Amino acid sequence: MPAETPDGAIETRGLEPVPDAERTGRVRELVPTWVAANISVLLLTMGAGLVISNGLNIWQVLVVAVAGPVVSYGLVGLISLAGTRGGSPGMALSRAVFGQRGNLFPGALIWVARWGWETINAVSGAFALLTVVDLLFGVEKNTFLIVVALLLFVGCTFLVSGLGISALRACSTWSTYLFGAFSVLVLGYLVAETDWAAVFDRPAGSTAMMVAGIGTIAAGGISWVPSGPDFTRYLPRTASARGVVGATVGGAAVVVIPMVLMGAVMAVGTPDLASAQDPVSFIGELLPAWIAVPYLLIALVGMLLINSMSMYSAGFTAQTLGINVPRAAAVSVNAAISLVFGFLLMVVATSFFGSFISFLTLLAVAFSAWIGVFGADMLRRTSYDGQALMDTTRTSAYWYRGGYAWQAMAAWGAALAAGLLFTRVDWFAGPLADTWIGANGLGWAVGILTSGVLYAVLPRPAAERPGGPQGGAGASPAEAEPAGALSV
Repeated sequence: MPAETPDGAIETRGLEPVPDAERTGRVRELVPTWVAANISVLLLTMGAGLVISNGLNIWQVLVVAVAGPVVSYGLVGLISLAGTRGGSPGMALSRAVFGQRGNLFPGALIWVARWGWETINAVSGAFALLTVVDLLFGVEKNTFLIVVALLLFVGCTFLVSGLGISALRACSTWSTYLFGAFSVLVLGYLVAETDWAAVFDRPAGSTAMMVAGIGTIAAGGISWVPSGPDFTRYLPRTASARGVVGATVGGAAVVVIPMVLMGAVMAVGTPDLASAQDPVSFIGELLPAWIAVPYLLIALVGMLLINSMSMYSAGFTAQTLGINVPRAAAVSVNAAISLVFGFLLMVVATSFFGSFISFLTLLAVAFSAWIGVFGADMLRRTSYDGQALMDTTRTSAYWYRGGYAWQAMAAWGAALAAGLLFTRVDWFAGPLADTWIGANGLGWAVGILTSGVLYAVLPRPAAERPGGPQGGAGASPAEAEPAGALSV
């Protein structure tokens, strides 16, 4: 059906695998996708937090800013390869790992976690809009304006994510160019106006705080890992694996590194930046209006795209949970939730940054358990049975025992518990949070290692039914893995 192809105005394809004939995407299109996924002023706030809360100097911040996206988006890129192999969204491919019923458990957790991510982005976008209104018209925010700003932001998000992959690609490309141009302008202003002696004279912080900082920056990228295949399923099977990983890491790093560094530099002159309830208005205080207004408007578009991408994937996740509605309709559920939670965060919460870091920490732990199991499965799987992915009955090759792959479920559950043991946030502390691992914020790494190792050593689930169409296109298993592909 023409409307289902990525070239149509509205994407109507749901969980079903993309046939080979419709896989016309190109690897280079991933660069603006992952640039757009990081166009957020929250990176400035996180960079400021590395200086103020973690006590790092500018050179340590540079190490953190480089290592964070390399680690997290390296994982995104590697898991994205499953999309080229199976042609389906990530949480649909997860059925092959956890079983048709078993996949409901990690799917539900990831879907709920997306509510928080979309709420954080909706709040940031609404604050950006309110700051622009204040700068242009001198109107300070109030409850009525907060509601209006949230409605506008979430409404636009719903529109773009509902249109599908083509709209996301087009918006991502243009926002990449515009945001890049204005970021250079902001960098130039900071170079001219910053007290660089104060920046370079800051003493170094502890190694533990630097490692924890890498985890904080990486957490945002880790949240995109299950969504990676959603944006590569339209790539041909022969797409370069190294190209996919490189485009993913490169697209994220080109935004994350300068944004985090800019936030660190800004923090020297604004020590209360990281603890402010409003994570955006400081831009209007630090930059002249002729730079701040267009910069915030472009950043607003970027944050809208981040939320659109998240809701795009959330629609697929909702469908894997058995919510039998079209993808665009499934997106509306997350839109409504982000409106309610966003209002509470903007009006009730006293510290945006504290709530944000706590959420990122728990988000990384929740996603890491799935990442370890799915990644270990990819090491020994070269293809996916497209027919079995869509068959949720007992006849599916991915039904296993009672609908569950108990090996995957056991590894996932153990990893969740292990990660939480080493995790500390504002309102929760695991019993091992004061150990070296916990103090360095490595609960998420414990989750990945625990689930990956356990799943790798446990016996494989019962043999899958042979001969099913691979990726929905009828390819044989031998055809499913392109020659020379990177082994993961």
